[in-house]
Amino acid sequence: MASSLTPVEYIRSILALVVFFLMFAISTPMIAILLILSFGKATNYVVENFGPFIAYPVLWTLGIKFNVIQHGEPVKGSVIYTINHSSTLDLVTMIALGLPHIRFVAKWELQYNPLFFIVGHLTGQVFIQRKKSKKAIAKLQNTYDRLRRDNLSIMVAPEGSRKHPGVIGPFKKGAFHMAIDLGFPIVPIYFDGNQELSLGGSLLSKSGTINAHIHPPIDTSDWEKETIDQHITEIRNKYLVWAGVEE
Repeated sequence: MASSLTPVEYIRSILALVVFFLMFAISTPMIAILLILSFGKATNYVVENFGPFIAYPVLWTLGIKFNVIQHGEPVKGSVIYTINHSSTLDLVTMIALGLPHIRFVAKWELQYNPLFFIVGHLTGQVFIQRKKSKKAIAKLQNTYDRLRRDNLSIMVAPEGSRKHPGVIGPFKKGAFHMAIDLGFPIVPIYFDGNQELSLGGSLLSKSGTINAHIHPPIDTSDWEKETIDQHITEIRNKYLVWAGVEE
C-alpha cells in the first residue's frame, strides 16, 4: 500500500504523526488540570471535546476529508458502539466522532506510550489484552457498574486487531457478551475509506475521503448467550454488506 503514496503523501504522513503526538502532548496537561479542578466531573466533556481537538488537525494534515453520516435519529442513553478495524487511521477517526458519554476499549500495549497511559487512565478508558480472551471478557465485565452508574456508552472493535484476513475479520465475543449482560443496544459504525487509505499496521496514509456511517441501534433485549454466535454472525454480515464483499 505504502508504495502507492505520492511524495507529498509521504511528507503529509510524517507531519501527521508529529501533529498527532504534539496535539496529545498539548492536551495532556490541559486534561489533567480540567479533571483536577472539576474533581473528575469534567471527564465526559474532556473525552467528547479533546478527541476531535486532537484528531481533526491530524486528518487535515493528511489531506483527509472526514464525514459523519447519521442513519436515522441519534441514539439516547447508553449503547455499545461497534466499529470495523483494519487501519491505523481507526484510532484517529474513532476519537474524531466526539460521541457523548463515550469510553473506548483499547489494546493493552497502548499503555506503553506514556501519553496514552496518562490520558487513558485519567479519562477511564478500558485497556484489554486481546490475546487472552477470558481476561479480556473479565476486564470488560468489571466495567459494568461504572457504565450503569455514570450512564456511559462504550466503543469496541469486535475484530480485536487491525491485522486480520479479509476486509472484515472474525468477530470476538466480548462486545456481544456485554450487550447481553447489560441489555444495551448495539450501534454499528462503519468506517468507509480507512482501509483503502491506510492498510493494516501502516503509519502512512493517502489523501482522500472517509465516511463514518453511524447505523440505527440494534435491540439486544431478547438476546440469549446460547444464541450469541448467531447474533455475532448477523451483525458481522451487515459489515460485509457495507464493505461490498461476500463470504
